[in-house]
Amino acid sequence: MSRPLYQLKAEFFKTLGHPARIRVLELLSRREHAVAEMLPEVGIEAANLSQQLAVLRRAGLVITRKEGSNVYYSLTSPQVAELLAVARSILTGVLSGQIELLEDLRTPVPGPAPESHAPGG
Repeated sequence: MSRPLYQLKAEFFKTLGHPARIRVLELLSRREHAVAEMLPEVGIEAANLSQQLAVLRRAGLVITRKEGSNVYYSLTSPQVAELLAVARSILTGVLSGQIELLEDLRTPVPGPAPESHAPGG
């Protein structure tokens, strides 16, 4: 019995649901990277980065190649980079809507000035 497509999609998005994995995919969207190159960019310990890369590898989002003692990672498909770009666009729209709402809240409401409660008034 096969799993429904929506369940597979949920598992796919769960794979993307970690900040370090998103950062790795963003880096790999530009070019392949060695693990050592990614460490300072992702900002996590080497063992944790290795775990996150393994999750991405098992999900089929990244592939590796070995050159000497270096292991290089790259995306399996340019569509991964496109997905990240779409997510960025969606977030930009959402956040700009929130900024507009915040600006509306900061705009003084026209109406009578508040009454002064100064002594002797």
